[in-house]
Amino acid sequence: MTYSKYGSNDVLELTEQPLPKVGPGEVRIRVTHASVNPVDWKVMSGGLDQLMDASFPVVPGWDAAGLVDAVGPDVPEFGTGDRVATYARKQVVSGGTFAEYVTVFATDVAAIPAGVDDDVAASLPLTGLTALRSVEALDLAAGDRLLVHGASGGVGSLAVQLAVAAGAEVVGTASERNHSKLAALGATPVAYGQGLEDRLRAVVPGGFDAVADFAGGVLDTTLAVLKDGGRHVSIADPAVTEHAGRWLWVRPDGPRLTRLLHLVAEGRLTVDIDRTFDLADLAEAFALSQQGAARGKLVLRIAG
Repeated sequence: MTYSKYGSNDVLELTEQPLPKVGPGEVRIRVTHASVNPVDWKVMSGGLDQLMDASFPVVPGWDAAGLVDAVGPDVPEFGTGDRVATYARKQVVSGGTFAEYVTVFATDVAAIPAGVDDDVAASLPLTGLTALRSVEALDLAAGDRLLVHGASGGVGSLAVQLAVAAGAEVVGTASERNHSKLAALGATPVAYGQGLEDRLRAVVPGGFDAVADFAGGVLDTTLAVLKDGGRHVSIADPAVTEHAGRWLWVRPDGPRLTRLLHLVAEGRLTVDIDRTFDLADLAEAFALSQQGAARGKLVLRIAG
């Protein structure tokens, strides 16, 4: 799937493109599954044009799983036929994962362990790496009280699981329809919206040691319920940096993705998948993502 100019879903086309070359330190992956993230259609609309150059036609998509098809010079880590997953964001928006083949640096690739299906592996890279780096940045200790804004989303639900595993007491904001999901993950659910600060104070009167914002528009609430000297991060609001917080932009990271995939294989981390689409139906998948109606990852089936 490609687009030749920025725009809405109607700029997407199913096209034939040249087989990507495999440079030094790179692997070429025959993609079996890829997953949709909101950033994919935001990039397509031109929303990141001030930050990243684009080379048209663009193949969108940053998450993928599949089989190593070829390796470039100096790639001892992988061989043809290896099952792998990757967060394939590049410095220039161009050759993405919504295609039969994608090339990426070997350092950005992780082997998929036995017991993890390709659709699950393809759903993990961006959300999982974002959640992991957020939890790491907060330096959680056992007994820390953590507030997660947007806790039932793709990033939030993984961050909740990682934080609970670290021994934190987690409170997560979500719509009421997702409260049972959060409770099952080990978090105390709280409804977002008007009166949120009061509801949070009722649950944790002494304030939170740390806050992770995966929703945006909640900085005032974060600052109101965060303890003095508390840590906070956001992936949605760079203004946190003006209040001793950290704004995170996840980067490709093969070793961290390997850790996440092994947590999935061991049953210690779960990834929710809402539904699977054929590659040609990408516009439909984007529309569902734009509506915010998905209750899990949206996966593209590229090849069998």
